[in-house]
Amino acid sequence: MNKSILSTILIAMLSLSSQAQDYQKIHRDLIVVDGHNDVIIESILPGEDIGKRLKTGHTDIPRLLEGGVDVQVFAVWSDDKKWKTGAFKHANDQIDALEKVVKNNPDKIEIAKNSADIERIRKSGKIVALIGIEGGNMIEGSLENLEKLYNRGARYLTLTWNYNLPWVTAAAMEVKTKRDEGKGLTDHGRAIIKRMNELGMMVDLSHAGEKTFYDVLEVSTKPVLVSHSNAAALTPHYRNLKDKQLEALKKNGGVIGVNFFSEFLDSGYSKRVKKLYEKHHKVDPDKKPSTDKMYATLTKKQKNEVNAPMEMVLKHIDYLVKKVGIDHVAIGSDFDGINSTPQGLEDVSKFPLLTKALLDRGYKQEDIAKIMGLNFLRILKENEN
Repeated sequence: MNKSILSTILIAMLSLSSQAQDYQKIHRDLIVVDGHNDVIIESILPGEDIGKRLKTGHTDIPRLLEGGVDVQVFAVWSDDKKWKTGAFKHANDQIDALEKVVKNNPDKIEIAKNSADIERIRKSGKIVALIGIEGGNMIEGSLENLEKLYNRGARYLTLTWNYNLPWVTAAAMEVKTKRDEGKGLTDHGRAIIKRMNELGMMVDLSHAGEKTFYDVLEVSTKPVLVSHSNAAALTPHYRNLKDKQLEALKKNGGVIGVNFFSEFLDSGYSKRVKKLYEKHHKVDPDKKPSTDKMYATLTKKQKNEVNAPMEMVLKHIDYLVKKVGIDHVAIGSDFDGINSTPQGLEDVSKFPLLTKALLDRGYKQEDIAKIMGLNFLRILKENEN
């Protein structure tokens, strides 16, 4: 090999090495906020020690540190059908479990209750834990319970999960009933939103029905959060926001966090799962399994083949930035609340690769900083005031 070719190869290798170091340094310098993660219900409550690296799931403290996650919102969740009673206690049990994790790892993680706490904890080098309540059933219709959860550290309430409550309707149910009568917020629901504004607790409209969405925007005097949803124009799923909703969100000053679930990112995902499943299984036309059940039967290699490519995450970010502006887009991975993750974003340790992908796509460092954390922190602070 002549010296000229060797020199060219060495220069190229040094350039690639420099780029790799650059994105890793840039990522370390960011304040990375993941607005939604279900590791409490997935791992912590069942007894897993997330202080150690787990072989299962998407989240533990070693991987959060590896992924450069500064602020992690831990979702407190319950299945409405299972917890028709006792949901408030179930919420408190989950917060107890998170507090135990913090107690066992005092040098690595601490719970924050406001923006000042976040800044102090972050400067100490520890992971900041925030609490979000996913599902209004856990306040059991009580303003007193809402206040108690706020006092324990809950800084947002996702109004619904996939079922209607007496005071608010869910997106999943609105698409099933296809009736406008009785949808949205009741008077009691409006009172709950007003109290959240007074407390400084963010209203989260992921999972909320379309009528609920607009009702809340009429009532709320503070910017709202859509913690883990995507663009319906790219993937027409009821969990994603339509363009008119995005326009209303921008006017409100709110923020939408991009969800990493393949089904919310890529319309072709379910078709790929079904095709691969039918290739290897005899299918009874009268007993069609759900996409999730079909996905569960696939091998690790097959799952990776059908998972949404990271490109789809980037396309949703591009689209949302175009529709609502760079100041209104954030990250809400939904890790440990989803089974199918994007290729290249398999768990919380992979967040640096998202920063790299955004840099490669031409996003400026200051804009990436907004998407990866500053936008979420902005509306948290605006709700506090």
